[in-house]
Amino acid sequence: MKIYLTGLLLLGIIYSIPTQAGSLRNDTIRLSLKDAWQRAEENSRHIKINTINTDIAEAEVKDAKRERLPEIGVKGSIEKASNIPIYENGIFSRPVQHEVIHTLYRAGADFYLNIYEGNKLNLKIKENQTLQKIKNIRKEQSVSDIHYKTATLYLELQKTLIFRNLIKQDIADQQTQLKEIQALYKNGVVLKTDVLRIELELSKRKMALMTIENDILIATQKLNIILGVPDDQIIIPDAPFSQWDENTTYKEYLQLALDHSFDYHVSEQQTELSKIKLKQVKANVSPKIGLYGEFYYANPQIFLYPYNPYWYSLGIVGLKASFSISSLYHNTQKVKAATLEFEKEEETHKDTEDKVRQQVKEAYLRYQEALEQIRVAETNVTQAKENARITKNTYFSQTSLITDLLDADIQLLQTKFELEAAKIMAQNNYYLLQNITGTL
Repeated sequence: MKIYLTGLLLLGIIYSIPTQAGSLRNDTIRLSLKDAWQRAEENSRHIKINTINTDIAEAEVKDAKRERLPEIGVKGSIEKASNIPIYENGIFSRPVQHEVIHTLYRAGADFYLNIYEGNKLNLKIKENQTLQKIKNIRKEQSVSDIHYKTATLYLELQKTLIFRNLIKQDIADQQTQLKEIQALYKNGVVLKTDVLRIELELSKRKMALMTIENDILIATQKLNIILGVPDDQIIIPDAPFSQWDENTTYKEYLQLALDHSFDYHVSEQQTELSKIKLKQVKANVSPKIGLYGEFYYANPQIFLYPYNPYWYSLGIVGLKASFSISSLYHNTQKVKAATLEFEKEEETHKDTEDKVRQQVKEAYLRYQEALEQIRVAETNVTQAKENARITKNTYFSQTSLITDLLDADIQLLQTKFELEAAKIMAQNNYYLLQNITGTL
């Protein structure tokens, strides 16, 4: 009995899930896993942050593209000029004031269009587009992660509800069996110790049930928090499904991961980003060519001699070209550093691919292991049922001991727990595999 109580209490703790007991009330909702995912997405601050980051990246791409447009400005001025003193007899003599036009007006516009600068603008646009891709992947990853986290809590809730039903049914069976043994005791067929042992085991089961009930409340709160519903909201999950994906091979899962894995594709884009930055650094040693122009109205006319107090206009269009000679020696180590950074990212990408392969392999083997555990547990339940039936018949026919009866009951209950735990574990491993491959 000590072994049984310890095992039962451990099972109650290990397999405990948040769920509320009782019949359906106004604060009770039935929720499928897909509905839970939708609620979790809507409530996730992490997803909202990544969504905002994605919007920022999109705006930065648009801003970079707008830099292709010419820079256009308008300007104007009003100036006051004094007379020009002329020192005809030396600087220390009294000057003669030469009259000028005192008020000067000027209004115009200018523009500059970058024609070539080592392709820097296109590289900047491509850099922002790559950053946008990374943030989009991170956003999708945050959704997948919240799906898996929600699925884990949801499955735990399913499992604990099943365990509670199993132990309640077992308590009912033990109470019926206790009545039968009490009747035998009154007739002098069995000893008082048999009754006491059954009562003790029944008490331990009730204590284990209390532990599971408390675990249900705790885990329900965890699930409610991620769903964004009140802590005391009662969630009733759907029944676990019993169909498994046994046809997809490891190679197929690996290919899915290489096509959709978040970490793999982020690493891929990081490598592309370092390649772009290398090109940007190399572009520093490039001439800068641009088209510029200016048009203005001005008064007075002092552009050509003789001056006069009339309005005039002037337009200028031309090409500007410049080249930084110092970039030939300033840029050398920058190119070297950018080249090494690119090589580092290439190695990091290969390392990420290795990690993805390892994660897929481990998750796949654990999933297959859980499926095998289901098959073994189903056989164990069948055998435990038959053993309990035989042991019960032999006990009531006075050919076996009370300890044999109790051990058979414990084994039957434990195999039922193991079967349901294996089913939940298989689902959990399946969702983990999908999360790793980027398809959840």
